[in-house]
Amino acid sequence: MSVEAQPEATAVATTAEPGYLSIRDLRKEFDGFVAVDDVSLDVRKGEIFALLGGSGSGKSTLLRCLGGFETPTKGSIVLDGQRLDALPPYRRPVNMMFQSYALFPHMTVEQNIAFGLRQDGLAADAIHRRVGEMLDLVHMTQLARRRPHQLSGGQQQRVALARSLAKGPKLLLLDEPMGALDKKLRSQMQLELVNIIETSGVTCVMVTHDQEEAMTMATRIAVMDAGWIQQVGKPDEVYEQPANRFVAGFIGSVNTFDGVIDEDLPEYVTVRTPMFPAPIYIAHGITCYEGQPVAFALRPEKVMIGKDEPEGHTNKAQGVIEDIAYFGSHSVYHVRLPSGARVLANFANSQRWASDGLTWGDEVWVHWRDNDGVVLTS
Repeated sequence: MSVEAQPEATAVATTAEPGYLSIRDLRKEFDGFVAVDDVSLDVRKGEIFALLGGSGSGKSTLLRCLGGFETPTKGSIVLDGQRLDALPPYRRPVNMMFQSYALFPHMTVEQNIAFGLRQDGLAADAIHRRVGEMLDLVHMTQLARRRPHQLSGGQQQRVALARSLAKGPKLLLLDEPMGALDKKLRSQMQLELVNIIETSGVTCVMVTHDQEEAMTMATRIAVMDAGWIQQVGKPDEVYEQPANRFVAGFIGSVNTFDGVIDEDLPEYVTVRTPMFPAPIYIAHGITCYEGQPVAFALRPEKVMIGKDEPEGHTNKAQGVIEDIAYFGSHSVYHVRLPSGARVLANFANSQRWASDGLTWGDEVWVHWRDNDGVVLTS
C-alpha cells in the first residue's frame, strides 16, 4: 500500500516509551570517523531485534557497544533499568554468540556449555543440572561427549547458542549467526534458532547483512546505513512501507520511477513521470503538494504481465521482454518500455512450463493495482 515516507530518517527510529533495552543518542567515533551516529532505539523484552545493513553501516559497532567491546563516545545504554555503557563486558548481564562460534576445540560439547558456569563458581550439581537443560533445549543431549570437530556446522551453532544461554543472560547478542553456514543449512537453522531463542525467553539483538535472514528471524528490524537508523519496523512494514529510497532499494527488489505529484486530493493522488504515458494513480491521499518531486516504488511481485491490454486507463504500459531470469518457483521478466524505463515483473511458475507463453522479444503489457505502490518523498 502507498505511504508517504518520513522526511527524516531518525523520525522512525524511536518509540514513545522506553524499552526493556533502551539506547539513547549513542555515538561512536574512531579517530574522527563516525561509525554510529546518535542512534536511539528501544527493544522490547522477549523480542528478536535485527540490525540490518551493509558493510560499514555501523551495525556491528553498535552490537559491540551493547556487548561492552567498544566504549561509546557518548550516549547511554540501559537494560532492564540498569545503565550498561560504563560497565566492562564481564559485569554486563549480556552474552554474545560470535559468527565463528569460538568453541574450545579440546572440550566436549557439555564442557563448552559448562565453561562460563564454572568460571562463575557455581556448584557442580547446579552446573550439571543447567548443562542438561541447555542440551535438551538445543537437542544435543546424545552428542554431549563429542568435540567440536566431530559436529556439523549446524550442531556447532546450537552448542554455541547453548553456551551463550547457559548463564541466563538478560540480553543475547548474535553476530551474523548464519554467516558460517551454507545456504541450505542456513534456511533450515533460521527457524530452529528462532524456536530455541523464543523457548528460552531471552531478549535478542542480532546483526546481519542478509535481508532474508532478518525477515525470517526478527520480530522487528532496524535498517542501518552510514551509522544512521533509516527505519524501524516489523518485517512486513519495512518491506511494504519503506520510509525512503534507501530502504526500498536495500530490502528486496523494487522498481523505482522518479516523478512529481500531479494531483493531490484526499481521495487519490497522481504522480506524473516521463517513464509512463499517463500519470500513476494511487487510490488514497498522502501529505504532499502538487509539483513535489517524489519516487514511486513498486515491488516486482505486484506487477502483472500479459500479452492482452488490461482494462482501465491508468497504471499500465506496453513494452518488450528484454530479459528473463528463471528462479524455479518464479521467473523475473525485464520489460523495456518505449520511454527507456525498465520494469521488473515476477511471474509465479505455478505450473510446469507455465512461462512458455512469454519469451524474449515479446510485446507485453505490465500493469498493477492502484494500492500496490509506495510514494517516497526522501
